[in-house]
Amino acid sequence: MDFLKKYMYPLLTGIVILVALLFFSLNIPRNREANVIERSLLTVLSPLLQPVSWISCFVEDTWDNYIRLVDTHRDNLRLREDIRALNLRVLECNESLLANQRLERLLDMKKKVEAPTVAATVIGEDSTSWFRTLVINRGSSSGIREGMAVISADGVVGQTVKVSTSTSRVLLLTDHTSGISAAIQRSRARGVVKGKGEMLCTLEFTTREEDVKVGDTVITSGIGGLFLKGLQIGEVTMVKRGEYGIFQSVTIRPAVNLTHLEEVLVVLRGGYE
Repeated sequence: MDFLKKYMYPLLTGIVILVALLFFSLNIPRNREANVIERSLLTVLSPLLQPVSWISCFVEDTWDNYIRLVDTHRDNLRLREDIRALNLRVLECNESLLANQRLERLLDMKKKVEAPTVAATVIGEDSTSWFRTLVINRGSSSGIREGMAVISADGVVGQTVKVSTSTSRVLLLTDHTSGISAAIQRSRARGVVKGKGEMLCTLEFTTREEDVKVGDTVITSGIGGLFLKGLQIGEVTMVKRGEYGIFQSVTIRPAVNLTHLEEVLVVLRGGYE
């Protein structure tokens, strides 16, 4: 601080003279020859002009690069946002496409069913060790009552067991308390499809003499009035005939993938108050 106070005026004077000389030298016209004084000034100032020019170029390049980096960073952020938006739109489009495909198949099933139906969306599930049910977003306000058949584009799902104003609980055909009158489509052998749990069913009360084979399609028989005749229930995956007893043991895999079910049809017939 003492040094600056002591030599402030000489330093300022020297800086002003230096700047004036630099300004003078830089403004020498190019189209005429320099005189003796101008040549002397250029000779004296030449060692100073080169570092000044280098510093000026360095500052200019650094500034330009900084501006480019800022612009590039902004462009990257904008492109990332554009990519996120595009990915979201692709995801939404794919989901809409899949939903349309499912609804088209459900509509085809609706046309085949000779009874009024109402479409519903699965909004909940309960697959405990005791009960296997789904919850749909339709209830008594849509004409649904307890004891009505529930189907999908692939076949039988189950029946309504608890109905509120806006929702209904559906007992799945794989539940232990479920029972559906059925028949083997190929041989017309009859029985009752009972829930076995673990997403499987059994065909019970089918005698050993009945023709049942692995791969046979099981359909609703129409007996009992709950389910319309001819709806697909599932496929026979195992047949056992013991040495004793009059019935054979038949295991069925449901036609409907109950774990991935999203939309169903409720058949508005039958049921009870």
